[in-house]
Amino acid sequence: MTIHNTDVGAALAAGFSPRVQALVADMTLDEKLAQLVGYWVDQGDEVVAPLSGEKVTSAAYTDATVHGLGHLTRVYGTRPVDPIERAAWLWGEQRRLRTETRLGIPALVHEECLTGFAAWQAATFPTPLAWGASFDPDAVELMASAIGRSMRELGVHQGLAPVLDVVRDARWGRVDECIAEDPYVVGTIGTAYVRGLQGAGVHATLKHFVGYSASRAGRNHAPVHAGQRELQDVFLPPFEMAVRDGGVRSVMNSYTEIDGVPVASSPELLTDLLRRRWGFDGTVVSDYFAVEFLRSMHGVAGSLGEAAQLALEAGIDVELPGPDAYPHLAERVASGALPEAVIDRAVARVLAEKEDLGLLDADFDDVPTAVDLDDTEHRALARRIAEESVVLLRNDGVLPLATPGRIALIGPNADSAEALMGCYSFANHVLAHHPGFAMGFEIPTVREAVAARFGEVAYAEGCAVEGSDTSGFDAAAEVARGADVAIVVVGDRAGLFGRGTVGEGNDADSLELPGVQRQLVEAVVATGTPVVLVLLTGRPYAIGWALDTVDGPAAVLQAFFPGEEGGPALASLLSGDATPSGRLPVSLPRSAGSQPYSYLHPVLGGPSGVTSTDPTPVRPFGFGLSYTSFERDELRVDGVDTAPAGVTASGTAAAEVRAGDAFRVSARVTNTGRVRGADVVQVYAHRAVASVTRPVAQLVAYARVELEPGESADVRFTVPASRLAYSDRALRRVVEPGEVELRLGPSCAAFDAVAALRITGPTYELSVDDARVVDVEVRRG
Repeated sequence: MTIHNTDVGAALAAGFSPRVQALVADMTLDEKLAQLVGYWVDQGDEVVAPLSGEKVTSAAYTDATVHGLGHLTRVYGTRPVDPIERAAWLWGEQRRLRTETRLGIPALVHEECLTGFAAWQAATFPTPLAWGASFDPDAVELMASAIGRSMRELGVHQGLAPVLDVVRDARWGRVDECIAEDPYVVGTIGTAYVRGLQGAGVHATLKHFVGYSASRAGRNHAPVHAGQRELQDVFLPPFEMAVRDGGVRSVMNSYTEIDGVPVASSPELLTDLLRRRWGFDGTVVSDYFAVEFLRSMHGVAGSLGEAAQLALEAGIDVELPGPDAYPHLAERVASGALPEAVIDRAVARVLAEKEDLGLLDADFDDVPTAVDLDDTEHRALARRIAEESVVLLRNDGVLPLATPGRIALIGPNADSAEALMGCYSFANHVLAHHPGFAMGFEIPTVREAVAARFGEVAYAEGCAVEGSDTSGFDAAAEVARGADVAIVVVGDRAGLFGRGTVGEGNDADSLELPGVQRQLVEAVVATGTPVVLVLLTGRPYAIGWALDTVDGPAAVLQAFFPGEEGGPALASLLSGDATPSGRLPVSLPRSAGSQPYSYLHPVLGGPSGVTSTDPTPVRPFGFGLSYTSFERDELRVDGVDTAPAGVTASGTAAAEVRAGDAFRVSARVTNTGRVRGADVVQVYAHRAVASVTRPVAQLVAYARVELEPGESADVRFTVPASRLAYSDRALRRVVEPGEVELRLGPSCAAFDAVAALRITGPTYELSVDDARVVDVEVRRG
């Protein structure tokens, strides 16, 4: 088909360069549609996306690119390929598209990059839950910059990260891809990732817009029945922050339906909100096969052509990973069902992105001849985030192991490199389909790292991560009896769609440790040897039995898949060479029956006299112990002194701020212990009376502060009005006048000081131009 459309009309009236407008005007319909799809060159039988084995595109690659191509899908991230050899192929393909297609437009190359550039030999960083546990946006921005640098060196233009889904249910398999259960933590850390990646010249892609993590019962792709208020107050703020403050260039839709409407077919979300209200002017790409799923999974389209039109009109510009549905748009145009101007609009966005990336002028003569995808900067950042993210949950005095004597190392994750990495690491995502293939980078196991730090250790696996075999328990117990301390390393094995215990498609109906791992821990504890329990997981588990019982482990460390430097980081923390400073980015559940759960619950979302169940987590959001101690005091709001711990704010003078205005909060934190450490200063808000129910506690501001023994620091927050906003009964985002109690403490469930704040004046309605981010200043001395 060679239909030309020389009148691009109102769709291109504004926002696009003359060059982009001229290209669109000159394109045939076939050439336009070619820009709206990707092509997965290497996809075979490996299951690395939902139903990918059933959705392999049949069109031959050369035929599929005769009119050009929008995206090349995962040319490095589908199977293990030598990066330099693959780069030579890619540069050649881009030159071919330049010289052998009529318009000479290169393809945009996208890859996964959630825990690092998902390619063979590339660094693997801690999983996003670890980013959240670090409470360190600066480190995450540096990490993303290093990831982006590697990708750009190899000709990659777009990364499919970060994930901004707010955790609501620990049973969901994709929790390990998420940052936290608090929208502000998700937003600030996710936006830092966006800045880092895009600062290196690679466009970030926000996932999964929106509501994906609220799927019913924590089941992947299950329906979502969130109300508009929950969407506006919980799920949307991280995306708005990344769009408005981070300047993100791409967004990916969620697979889910919300109240019966699949997001991939929702113009209300993908166009009215994202573009018209927030001002997003980048590209929206489909999650893999999401357009086709409108027909086969959701049943809102009767054909691929109908599915394609629904998605395109909703606001999805590019179909990924390949051309399953969008080629059928030609039939919709020919029948008169679809105006070609709708296609022009999407094509212009794709071309504008390529123009912004320099693709329209690239000659692809500078083929890389050498690359180091895991250099000293990568490893230093991986180590920093790994050390900062490990959470000390219990310590009866056994840690640190200054003079440990004989060490026994036990457990299915003690000598496993795979246990250190998340679902979207290249090793667990792709190499699992290539048994025997070398990892391609250094990743010491916990056993290797502990042996390197302390010397020889006795070892027993005890059991597997999954299964019911307990035949290794006796050997594990024997090894423990011969030691002065036993380090037991248990947890998850990340994978996809039934391969593994956590990850995409690996949802859980129980939050007990998988397999017989709990019984293994209890068997080792029963030997009488002091036990240090190390959890390497991608979700929080119900481990109250290990935390609050007299006969439990002497110490418990939680590490959310800490990446390639996770083993050495844990060895440093166990030995005392480093001090634990991670804080829980998610509540530790009491049981699976307490799910879904968030610390952002109103009074009746917690324990009460009207129910016999108690959803109180065994450790709250923000919790984390240390080898040192901290004193937090001198909480002030705009200069007004406040009450000490245990005293309600009602007895103190209230600072006043007009609704809509920013206010200042300051506090002093002192390291009162004997070793260097980092505290995460946390300020929460509690509002007893409002026009709608409010959480018993909501994080307003946080700051990670490193302190030497005896050192103090003043932490000053400038808090914008938006931090106290919520959706009123008319679903307007507002700041209402009234009384607010501010709380300074070590978690959402404990506080050292309180302050009274009175909001005055008329109700203030937020706009997209209002500030969203707290300004933080730390003054030492």
